[in-house]
Amino acid sequence: MSVLVFGAGFLGQRLAREVPGAKLARVDITDARAVAAAIEEHRPAAVLNAAGKTGKPNVDWCESHPIETYRSNVTGALTLAEQCAKASVYLLHLASGCIFYGPSPSPGGWREDDAANPSALYSRTKYAADLVLSRLPNVGIARLRMPIDGVPGSRNLITKLAAYRQVVDVENSVTIVDDLVRVVIGLIEKRATGVFHVTNPGTMRHRDLLALYREMVDPTYTTTFIGEDELVAKGLAVRARSNCVLASPRLDAIGLTMRPIDVALRSTMAEYARRVRTT
Repeated sequence: MSVLVFGAGFLGQRLAREVPGAKLARVDITDARAVAAAIEEHRPAAVLNAAGKTGKPNVDWCESHPIETYRSNVTGALTLAEQCAKASVYLLHLASGCIFYGPSPSPGGWREDDAANPSALYSRTKYAADLVLSRLPNVGIARLRMPIDGVPGSRNLITKLAAYRQVVDVENSVTIVDDLVRVVIGLIEKRATGVFHVTNPGTMRHRDLLALYREMVDPTYTTTFIGEDELVAKGLAVRARSNCVLASPRLDAIGLTMRPIDVALRSTMAEYARRVRTT
């Protein structure tokens, strides 16, 4: 199956390499003509949208760049969906689970059909796109959270947390990139529609990740843990971050599974350590 990937960032390039039959389209997704031309040229069976603004060095950038963020995360996503619809091509859109803040309304975590409560501008734009895309035929939405990869890089949660002198220690759902790749392939093969939470079963605290980092990567590593309410109060962030646990009943229902987070995290950290030692 041929897959055209839009978005040449961390995840877009990784998925273009590992999804069978995938090619990377280096096209601005807000440019309808360029998107249409890319689809016409490659004639894919499916399109994968990995494009969007997350901000550099972090999502606080989005707070001071609302137009750029909205243009990419909302206008771009809908432009891509419109062109896929015209070409009768299945679209899988990579979305964010960081649209939920705090405890879920029912036990087990936030479900795919729960109404979100986004606060930060980044989260608001991601949810705005979801509200429209989730009503369209032939469109799947894969929500992931804080990707963790065995390959060191600035967008990798391991690399991010290890660089901070102070870290908020909270419980969260997270996404291991190796498992994300497998689920993306499965969703495209099934042409699955609607919203799916693509997070590894179980939860992780930042303390757990950094303990493994100290054990496997850098035994001299130290940091200070702070409470969730201290992040903004200490001036370490402009907006509070999303901290939440997600449930994935729709993913389970179509037979796509991910490794438990405790197993997947240790395996991923071992690969991260191996790559650090060899670079």
